[in-house]
Amino acid sequence: MNVSFAHSRKALVIAAVVVALGAVTGCHKKEKPVNPASLGPMPSSAPAPTATLTADPEAIDVGQSVVLNWRTQNATSVTIDGIGEVPVNGTQTVTPSSSTNFHLTAKGDGGTTEANVRVTVRVPQAPSANSGEGDMGSEAAFHQNVKDIFFDYDSYDVRPDAQASIPAAASYLNAHPAIKVVIGGYCDERGSAEYNLALGENRANSAKTALVNAGVSGSRIRVISYGKEKQFCTEQNESCWQQNRRAQFSLDR
Repeated sequence: MNVSFAHSRKALVIAAVVVALGAVTGCHKKEKPVNPASLGPMPSSAPAPTATLTADPEAIDVGQSVVLNWRTQNATSVTIDGIGEVPVNGTQTVTPSSSTNFHLTAKGDGGTTEANVRVTVRVPQAPSANSGEGDMGSEAAFHQNVKDIFFDYDSYDVRPDAQASIPAAASYLNAHPAIKVVIGGYCDERGSAEYNLALGENRANSAKTALVNAGVSGSRIRVISYGKEKQFCTEQNESCWQQNRRAQFSLDR
């Protein structure tokens, strides 16, 4: 009887422990997993795009052209209002008929950015009736005073040596308001024909901008690009290539 009672008591103790453990574990509710969608979109790790847009020159006369130049980083698509989709980096010549705000939008995996530049279109002034009007001067005097300017390799920036000759050229042209000028942009033979046509146009436009900034009316100046098609020198050396990297001024008859 004592053994049987001991076994019964042990069984009751075990049962009580089991019930207690069940009550403890039953008090805790099972937590629901977090829905990732409720946390919102994950932030993008891609860098945000950057963009710049410039115009050369920013002020022109009616009928004249301007070169837009844009550069972006981390962009996959670029558009310019009024032009449409364009390469992520590039230049384009435009001829706005009135003052225009060019607006660029660059989009990439990291977001969207914008850039703007305003081009002012001036109404050309009538030539003043002074003693120099109608005097074209001689071609020799023209080339003596209006000198060609030269450029560094793969560049259309007007160098300091060329900037020094621009005031004399502008002074001569303003003293002979009947003269009209054509500026030819030239390149050396390296690079593709298409690339050099664009580079030659940029060089001619840079020379024109320098004259306009010095006081010559843009309506008197016409630009044309010859790229690498017309070489002044055909030797394979830097001295020769330098002669071909130029903006040439000629009388526009």
